[in-house]
Amino acid sequence: MAQDNPVAAIAAGALANAARQLRSDPAAAAALARDALKLEPQNLDAALVLAKALGAQGRFHEAIEILKPFAAPDAADPRILVELGGVLGRIGDMDRAAASYFRVLRRQPELVKVWLVYGHALKALGLRDAALGAYREAIRQQPSFGEAYWSIADLKTVRYSDDEIAAMRAQAALPGLEAQNRVHFEFALGKAMEDAADFAGAFAHVARANALHRDAHPYDHVRTEAFFARLKAVMTPALFAGREGCGAPAQDPIFVVGMMRSGSTLVEQILASHSLVEGTGELHHIAQIAHGLGSWENSQTGRSYPEALAALEPQALKALGEQYLSRARQHRRLGRARFVDKMPNNFLHVGLIHLILPNAKIVDVRRDVRACGWSCFAQHFAGGMPYLYDLDDIRRYYEDYVALMAHVDRVLPGLVHRVQYEDLVAEPERRIREMLEHCGLPFEPGCLDFHRTARAIHTPSSEQVRRPIFREGLEKWRSFEPWLGALGGDGGMRP
Repeated sequence: MAQDNPVAAIAAGALANAARQLRSDPAAAAALARDALKLEPQNLDAALVLAKALGAQGRFHEAIEILKPFAAPDAADPRILVELGGVLGRIGDMDRAAASYFRVLRRQPELVKVWLVYGHALKALGLRDAALGAYREAIRQQPSFGEAYWSIADLKTVRYSDDEIAAMRAQAALPGLEAQNRVHFEFALGKAMEDAADFAGAFAHVARANALHRDAHPYDHVRTEAFFARLKAVMTPALFAGREGCGAPAQDPIFVVGMMRSGSTLVEQILASHSLVEGTGELHHIAQIAHGLGSWENSQTGRSYPEALAALEPQALKALGEQYLSRARQHRRLGRARFVDKMPNNFLHVGLIHLILPNAKIVDVRRDVRACGWSCFAQHFAGGMPYLYDLDDIRRYYEDYVALMAHVDRVLPGLVHRVQYEDLVAEPERRIREMLEHCGLPFEPGCLDFHRTARAIHTPSSEQVRRPIFREGLEKWRSFEPWLGALGGDGGMRP
């Protein structure tokens, strides 16, 4: 008992404090969890908190090393194995992630949520049928598990059976259904109705799902527009001219940015099909560096981002660039000279990227606002992007994105290469050659055969980019045109 053991009591106190600080201050949480683990080296809870805190800081290999000893026994605690699987997935090691989840299910097949994450790992590996089987097993065990139904929809290339549609309708009609499950069922029914060419019904389900989501995640477009204005105010020619030659000189990163559902996964897959390039997926390290520079909320808090960029000295810029490269190295498993960081929202941080990594290449993927907007609206995004739950908000955010990138083009001409998704589909070889030239890469025919490249892909488009470029998706939004008036119709705001 902790009260009878002073050391155990101190460890328990440190661990409790670490758990409380895990979300707000992961660095402090990690320090406290380490203290608890030093006092009680076999404390599994301390190891879990420490691994989560390290993961929140992007220190995935350190988290893996903490978890390994606890994961080694045949009867390892399932919490450890699930956490290990999650961390392995974050560095792109999906084979080992899937194996970690399977170890849990082999002993405890009743753990429904583990079937879900196991399915996600299999999906990332391109094992669609196995992933589908995992999702259906989760549903068999828990028919009200809406997220498993949505995960089938998120495979994109699978259609529900009539029995599955009937089961979803029955679950969605239950009065006591938990709100988040209802959101999942509505999104899933939207996909089912779209596949059945009932476009009015599909839109109605998707609209209900987004309305429920919006209630839980309110959005303030005025605050967002103020942040975009602050970004433009900070990014001046004088700022960049005064720091020319600063930052880490490495040429390794290629950043693919843009709106969600713009075609960025396709662009990453094309680049990752080059013999000199590795795709590392959506990395959070740039956003973490930005958060570390200060609050995003307003410019009156003393230490704020992006205003902090103007105060960074050359030495600090280089250190931040090296920090990014060190964190990104965890995801680079193929030993190739270049790598792709495909985090669409990094368009917010183009100024930061250029200051700390002046030789990095940046590719902005743009798609017709109606196609992009509908695809965003019909996709279930778990959280963190509340502007995607309303068509008016999507349009406003899209306009802000286009205006910000136009500002970047003015103050840093030639830095960003723009790929218009529709042009890429229409003239793939020409557009791929242009992009490769911008990135300083020779053309390789393998980039045209990107669908043959075997790699783990974590995004909703994972199954689609395992097929050749197809034109059918370009006009998909037109089936919903009667309901998309809020998105406008300017052809995608081409530069």
